[in-house]
Amino acid sequence: MMIDTSNPPDEPETKVSRKRSSKSKRRATMQAETTETRAASAFSREAIGDAGVAVKSGIVSSLKGINEIEAEIVTLVRSTISNSLRAGGAVATEGIAITKDVMKGAIQATEEVGTGLVLSSKSVAKGVIMGVTDVGGDVITAAKETAKAAVNGASEVGADIGVVAKRVVDGVIEGATETGGNAFEVGKAAATSAIEAAGTIGNAAVNTVRDMLVTVASGVKQVADAALPHPTVSK
Repeated sequence: MMIDTSNPPDEPETKVSRKRSSKSKRRATMQAETTETRAASAFSREAIGDAGVAVKSGIVSSLKGINEIEAEIVTLVRSTISNSLRAGGAVATEGIAITKDVMKGAIQATEEVGTGLVLSSKSVAKGVIMGVTDVGGDVITAAKETAKAAVNGASEVGADIGVVAKRVVDGVIEGATETGGNAFEVGKAAATSAIEAAGTIGNAAVNTVRDMLVTVASGVKQVADAALPHPTVSK
């Protein structure tokens, strides 16, 4: 019996060829899509042109400038607080007065310029906590007085009370964190004081501050609710 040594049937080769052809088509399609995407992206960047570059550069410079301003405010307030408390000698008794004085100064500065309380409030609060910490003062009391003064000041100059309160709480938390303090307790004290200060202004102010503070860092998200009185349920 003769054994056929010729090539095997064509069907297996046909299947392999079809698979290879299909892969080649998919690869070509993907390459074409990638080329189109790159071309579209390049066109988008090119279409922006000089105007887009100018706007981008301006925004970057402005943001860098804001960061530098905030850092300068923190340094100014921190050194002012610590130097004043050291000079006075009575850290415990003078801390409250100096903290209030610093916040009043910041508020008056924004009145003269016509704007800036929202921007500066966080930096001022951060600087206060860091300055008080430098001399071993009571940071909890400082946080309370800072928040209270900020809310009252915002009300006086017509600034957004909720935003100012949130930025102050953010500031004291950052200040405590960077100086190794108890950020939760400091933030809680500031938030509670802000809500109490808002209570002297009106119910709308309380709601505004409370709603804004529930978005603060996870450690103090529930502070606003805890600080408010809860209705008594009669049995």
